[in-house]
Amino acid sequence: MASEKHPTLTFEGWRYSHYFKLVETKGRNVSVRCTLCPGEKLLSTAVNSIANLTKHLKGKHANMKLVAKDPRRGNDDMSSPTPNKQLKLHFQHQEVTKQELDKLVASFIVDEMLPINTVESPTFRKILSKIPITGDRPPWSDRRTFTGYLDERYLKMEIELKKTFESLQYVSTTADIWSSHNRSFLGITVHWTNPRNLNREKAAIACKRIKGRHTYDVIGFEMEQIHSAFGLSHRITATVTDNGSNFVKAFKMYAPPEPDEEEDEEQVEQGVVFTDVEELLGTTEGQFSLPPHFRCASHTATAKCAALWTKASRSTVASEIVDEICGKKMIVPTSTRWNSFHDALSRISDIPAQDLNTLCTRLDIRGPTEREHLFLKEYCSVLKPMTVALDILQGEENCYYGSLLPTLETLMSRTLALQNRLSRMTADLPGVIVQAIKTRFAPVLESREALLAALTLPKFKVRELATHSSANEKDFFSFDSEVLEYMRSGSELEVLNRFPRVKAVFMKYNTATPSSAPVERLFSLGGLVLTPRRNRLSDKRFERLLLMRYNHPFCADVE
Repeated sequence: MASEKHPTLTFEGWRYSHYFKLVETKGRNVSVRCTLCPGEKLLSTAVNSIANLTKHLKGKHANMKLVAKDPRRGNDDMSSPTPNKQLKLHFQHQEVTKQELDKLVASFIVDEMLPINTVESPTFRKILSKIPITGDRPPWSDRRTFTGYLDERYLKMEIELKKTFESLQYVSTTADIWSSHNRSFLGITVHWTNPRNLNREKAAIACKRIKGRHTYDVIGFEMEQIHSAFGLSHRITATVTDNGSNFVKAFKMYAPPEPDEEEDEEQVEQGVVFTDVEELLGTTEGQFSLPPHFRCASHTATAKCAALWTKASRSTVASEIVDEICGKKMIVPTSTRWNSFHDALSRISDIPAQDLNTLCTRLDIRGPTEREHLFLKEYCSVLKPMTVALDILQGEENCYYGSLLPTLETLMSRTLALQNRLSRMTADLPGVIVQAIKTRFAPVLESREALLAALTLPKFKVRELATHSSANEKDFFSFDSEVLEYMRSGSELEVLNRFPRVKAVFMKYNTATPSSAPVERLFSLGGLVLTPRRNRLSDKRFERLLLMRYNHPFCADVE
């Protein structure tokens, strides 16, 4: 609509007056109702000005193409009947192509994790019928056609993923096994740093059905097959898993061979290398190798409380009693949230001892003594730094492998600092925790790779250099002047773009995630897809729906 520049123009002579119905005239004021707006809301304007009405059309109906009144028809009577020829309102982008609608519907079904037969629902098809489509092709009429379209989009997503991986030098993976509805699945997620903007990015490449026992050889073979299918075998800097014995043994048995420098030099001098073909073909073990293995940092980390959790979670009456006395619900520990045990204990320890005893009496269970209640409070205070550390290490977008070493060192120092505030019951607990961290993470605390990852992460560089310079200064300062300039630079991640060699080390050693939390989140999403009402989904269909949902950015880009 053209801008109105005639404030003294009367309402009756205005060329857009036919979009308003005259209601009342009082002196020099006019009350009208917009025929384009729902309801009976009145608008006011002066007899000789249409500024308010112009502002209304621009603000509320800017997306409409308004048709001006034909000046040859003179002043229309606003109270007269509707003109013989009804006005046709033209909306912008009123029609969509069949391809656009297909993509929108597929995204809706996958993102909302709806049953595939939603496309056959009469009410859903009634909604689609109201959407104008260019061309004569109707939307899908059955789930068979729709699943064929989903398969096409999945294959395109897979191609996009492979193209992305081909452009990367380093990636890392996380892996775990999940069981649901009497089926087991091997999940694998991939993580990398975008070399252009240094953002953390991720994708899921498998949630594959595993039949039979989850032995180390089965796990090793399936992981190698999945890595190879996406061209990742020689790009993975590390795979992060939990401490399950089957995963630990798989990576131990199929570890990449360490180069023998003396043997290599001897072979170069001789010029000819002979291989026993019969021996090579006759063995199955060791025909492939898995990437370096990092154990998940977050997996390493009361009977009366357990009785209280059980009672409160299984009885509605007990739950109501808890809410009446405590004013809040109990937190029940879960295996998928690693800090839930601490949170559950904290919820109990925060209840005053008198209220807690009253609660246990009414639930007919033994309550904690004053000494036990004090122990719970101190126990939770000692474990608090560990829960903070776990939250940091379970991150994805801003959590690099270089965060692991500084986080462990901070965790140990803060835990030891609590000793002087504890009673004799728990005074030894901080030392026990710190010693356990040193024992469990000894390979990390002594790792050159972990140190380089922390040093090349700008926010930790000064701290880690001061802590470890005596043992590693010679190796690290082989970069000469560039690393000296890097140490003087800021702590923002973007400073790496000014130091290409430091950035190259950062990309290699910070690709891995400190924990296997990402694959746990994949399984949490899988629980929303594989529900009891959808347990007839085939293994292949379940995996594809889950990966399309997890890899939404890649699905959104494909046409």
